[in-house]
Amino acid sequence: MLKLKKEPIKNVKLWIVLGVLFLLSVPWYLPVGSYKPIIFGLPYWGWIIILDSIAISATITYAFLFLWKVEGEDTNTKGDE
Repeated sequence: MLKLKKEPIKNVKLWIVLGVLFLLSVPWYLPVGSYKPIIFGLPYWGWIIILDSIAISATITYAFLFLWKVEGEDTNTKGDE
């Protein structure tokens, strides 16, 4: 039996989450010229960018693994070939 094709591009929640994460990835909302405190050699805005990049990567990975269903995809992982 063929399964329906489901793509993450049609998921509005995913686009909202990615939009917010991309807006947070650019530290335009921080005060001009701020670089202190420095944590492990990086200014705090550097850590914000790194953590946001990890969150974007995790969101995209989640979309690939759980939101993307392709026609005829077998979800049986028992190794029956």
